[in-house]
Amino acid sequence: MSRSGQPPDLKKYMDKQLQIKLNANRVVVGTLRGFDQFMNLVVDNTVEMNGNEKNDIGMVVIRGNSVVMIEALEPVSKGQ
Repeated sequence: MSRSGQPPDLKKYMDKQLQIKLNANRVVVGTLRGFDQFMNLVVDNTVEMNGNEKNDIGMVVIRGNSVVMIEALEPVSKGQ
């Protein structure tokens, strides 16, 4: 995660499509719209992937402590 008191460096992932792996083997795909110092994420156009099943769940807030991994599904600039 990030060092104490500093926000996570997720600016380069803003408005990009991400695959987010959560605890309990859950996976969601969506567009990052916002985040805070606790790595709580606001994700838009979110689809929950459950095996071959896809469930469109719209805009969601994901608590930072449930995030296991974030993967960009489109190119991300190295700068910023």
